[in-house]
Amino acid sequence: MTRLLRPALAIIVALLAGCVVAPYPSAYPTTVSTPPSFDRSWDAALGAAADAGVQVTSADRASGRITGTKAGAAVSIELRQQADNSLRVSFSAPDSKEANPTLNERWLNAYNRRMGR
Repeated sequence: MTRLLRPALAIIVALLAGCVVAPYPSAYPTTVSTPPSFDRSWDAALGAAADAGVQVTSADRASGRITGTKAGAAVSIELRQQADNSLRVSFSAPDSKEANPTLNERWLNAYNRRMGR
């Protein structure tokens, strides 16, 4: 009986030695970007308007609309919450005569700077 027990034990040990469990893979670092809050974007839009020299005449946070003038040109800034929880910010000054950089570019640069971009 012991003649069969030794080879059987050797086979069992060999089989168990072949069962190696790989370590659990470590998680890769991920970056989760959250959309900016409405309040932060609103404050940045108002501040950027002042930085660009826009004279704000109306700022209605509830509707997300800022209006003003710059050198006689009407300016409007709108903040809209999108369905995917992102925020759409638009700037319009169609009658502005500023060039190199345009009023739109000056406002956008100021807005991005205030948003930390």
